[in-house]
Amino acid sequence: MAPRRPAELYRAPFPLYTVRLHPRRPLAITAGGGGAAKTGIRNGVHFLQLEQIGGQLSASLLHSHDTETRATMTMALADDIIAAGQDASCHILRFSLQAPEAKSGSAGQNGGGEKGLRKRKGPVPAGQGDTQSRTSEVTVESLHSVRTDFSPDALQKAVRFNADCSLLVTGGADGFLRLWEFPSMKKMLEFKAHDGEIEDIALGPDNKVVTAGRDFQCCVWQQDQLVTGLCWNENLPGIPDKAYRYQACRFGAVEDNAGALRLYTVQVPHKRERRPPPCYLTKWDGKSFLPLLTRPCGSEVISCLSVSDSGTFLGLGTVTGSVAIHIAFSLQRLYYVKEAHGIVVTDVAFVPESRRGRELLAGNEAALLSVAVDSRCKLHLLPSRRSLPVWLLLLLCAGLIVAAILLLQLAFPGFL
Repeated sequence: MAPRRPAELYRAPFPLYTVRLHPRRPLAITAGGGGAAKTGIRNGVHFLQLEQIGGQLSASLLHSHDTETRATMTMALADDIIAAGQDASCHILRFSLQAPEAKSGSAGQNGGGEKGLRKRKGPVPAGQGDTQSRTSEVTVESLHSVRTDFSPDALQKAVRFNADCSLLVTGGADGFLRLWEFPSMKKMLEFKAHDGEIEDIALGPDNKVVTAGRDFQCCVWQQDQLVTGLCWNENLPGIPDKAYRYQACRFGAVEDNAGALRLYTVQVPHKRERRPPPCYLTKWDGKSFLPLLTRPCGSEVISCLSVSDSGTFLGLGTVTGSVAIHIAFSLQRLYYVKEAHGIVVTDVAFVPESRRGRELLAGNEAALLSVAVDSRCKLHLLPSRRSLPVWLLLLLCAGLIVAAILLLQLAFPGFL
């Protein structure tokens, strides 16, 4: 049975390019905008409170942070710190949540165009109305701004924190990888990683950095030293080297194996054809960087990739607006909604698997948020898969063996 159409969780007044979920709080942060063009479309970062209402996951706007003429295209989250890629720069923001006021009142507006609490946006269950009396207030402080790209058409395209948030890595249109000490934002290192744009960045063990570039290369770096270059099609001789390029890369945990790590990459066709060839997903060993499995994932061009906290699921968005969830172990597709959005999906993110995240899942196995240029944030729920307990499977197997022996005894007397 095909999945139901995804619920519209939130609609912003501008195109959305990125979404992140707080690991410990029921909070989603999404951002975008119309850029510097004088079209009347604003730019901002929106903070959404997530909660279960009437058995459904709902989102309400807590705060809108105005980013003036800069649209946020990429974003990384480290506790209450946001690294936002805006044009050629990385802006470091710190936000805090304050306890709700005792009395309800109309939302004020402070300086700099930042708006306080608002009424619930998007689909709202009947009778909910204003939630100001029980929601938190968000304040946002700008800490740093550093230039991270120096190409003629400068644009920061990727940003990541390392595991202990002591390092920030950026990459962009000029092909340079830049490593920043955090929180001082002192530049530690910069070097030319690709002959062209850096599409994506992933940080792995021992601060190894994986970069996916438009030059058909996906590289593993230790500081500025090349550890290895990945070759996803080395066991697929029928695919020429420059027929595909790397679009995305992400590290993920391995379910039921705490010490293991996997790297996932997406390969998309370099040229568009009348009959589009398939895109591919590849799973790599996270330490040796040897390919473990490659599978096609449909002919729609993949635009973004996410991995669930446990490493069980992969989320994919496409340039045609479709959204899919794959099983990480086998790379098989488990969920798919064609054209969930009306235009390119710019980012996807799983609801965290923390205690608060599990409360939001409400019995579902996973939940994926997707955002797109159509200004919508949509919710994709993966219901829990029904499975038999191991003891029951063993009991059934034993019963089948006994039944087979009895049948053989009846058919061939003296068999035993």
